[in-house]
Amino acid sequence: MIVIYHHKNRITKVISEGTIELSFNRNSSIACELLEIAAQFPKTIICWCSNHNQRNLNIKEVNKLFHHQKMMLSYNPSPSNYFDERIGYVEQTPFINVNKKVCYPTWQMSSEVGVIHASVLNALTERNPVVDFDYFINSLAKLLMPKGLICYSQPKLLKGANRKNAPKASRFKLYKFVKQHYKLRWLFLLFFNELIYERKIALFSFINALFYKSKRKTTINLNAIDVNVTIKTIKETTIDVIIPTIGRKKYLYDVLCDLKKQTHLPKNVIIVEQNQVENSVSELDYLTAETWPFNIKHTFIHQSGACNARNIALSKVESEWVFLNDDDNRFEEDLLKNTFQCIQNYGIHALITSYLKPNEKLEYKTTHQTGIFGSGNSFVKASCLKAVAFDMSFEFGYGEDTDFGMQLRHKGYDIMYFPNLKIIHLYAPMGGFRIKPKLAWNNELIQPKPSPTIMLLKLKYDTKTQINGYKLLLFLRLYFNGALINPVSFHKNFQEKWNMSQTWAKKIRTNA
Repeated sequence: MIVIYHHKNRITKVISEGTIELSFNRNSSIACELLEIAAQFPKTIICWCSNHNQRNLNIKEVNKLFHHQKMMLSYNPSPSNYFDERIGYVEQTPFINVNKKVCYPTWQMSSEVGVIHASVLNALTERNPVVDFDYFINSLAKLLMPKGLICYSQPKLLKGANRKNAPKASRFKLYKFVKQHYKLRWLFLLFFNELIYERKIALFSFINALFYKSKRKTTINLNAIDVNVTIKTIKETTIDVIIPTIGRKKYLYDVLCDLKKQTHLPKNVIIVEQNQVENSVSELDYLTAETWPFNIKHTFIHQSGACNARNIALSKVESEWVFLNDDDNRFEEDLLKNTFQCIQNYGIHALITSYLKPNEKLEYKTTHQTGIFGSGNSFVKASCLKAVAFDMSFEFGYGEDTDFGMQLRHKGYDIMYFPNLKIIHLYAPMGGFRIKPKLAWNNELIQPKPSPTIMLLKLKYDTKTQINGYKLLLFLRLYFNGALINPVSFHKNFQEKWNMSQTWAKKIRTNA
């Protein structure tokens, strides 16, 4: 391992293997020297640390934390990051509002402390990096995270922390970053968000960024870099499958047949069947009429609702892993076997598969960290679920699976996407005798917009700027998709609906 110590954007010393000092160009930028060191030592881990956190660097833990080559770890002990909350105006992903108490997925890196493998740097095609080291590593993570570089904010890199003088990006650099890494419309949205919500006219930064010609792109392919994990998250390859169902007898039978054909069989298949009709009985006669190569745990209830059904199923899990399945999925016989191989290869605790409609083409073809969680195509280690459940605030609304995924991330468990694991979602017609739920806000004269459950998600997990950015986007979409009426009266009506949504979001959070 090589450690680079720096101060005021210049390297002060370079240490190899804990004691050996290496020579370096004192007039060169940190980023340039990082690339030079990577070229000289292509098989090493390279760590950086600011001088004022040198005594806090948890060097003994780095090898444990950095458990494969295709990773980038960093940590900013300050409450804010290099790019402040204004970045939330242009990005709605979970990677913006970082939980700094746990290992959390994000592209937001810091010069305070970090670690990367030389092989990643050597794969870069751009060899003339920007002088600002914080800008360089944030740009690197932003570009490479969708291409498979696994990036985390990792507090264990430091033993305690000195928060002194954490670098901050200027408004000019923020606008430049948005121009280089996002579609052009986001530059305009950043400008108008600042104008509307902060009463600031960033005209100089906007114009400079608008005519800035360089847009960062990379053709880098990280597939050539081996993962070679040094940790194991599998002790037993046992797995339970949970399936909530209502009135889809035939579709569920097909799912069970797909599970029956698996080359790696599940231990338990946990089915929660719902039927609201009083005195009704189960229609799933094949559960007992046929022989299955796994144990079926069948629960029949007279209460509908996916959140409740999934929570009941999760309470009955016995195995080391859980497959959150749906009653209208189809998959090949090697799904579970290949899933365990992916888990072993990456040393992870949760993943989602590709989840396409029949004949739909696969768009995202790279294994990477994802901001998505699907309650019908996910695998999670059971030990991660001890303090996680489907929030009943979202019952009959939208967002319960997104909320579940966010709960996992805030417990320190990342979610990976594997395109080679394929589940087909048939989107079967709603089955059974279903009574349309009467939502608590249905009788309001002013109907909330967005849905209170979507608003609840925003209030729980987003920054203030992310919420405001979403609000402006929603306003523009509704205005231009509808009849173009007087913008003043439209805004007044929109604000009333927005306020109603916030009111009900807080109510359902309290009453759940």
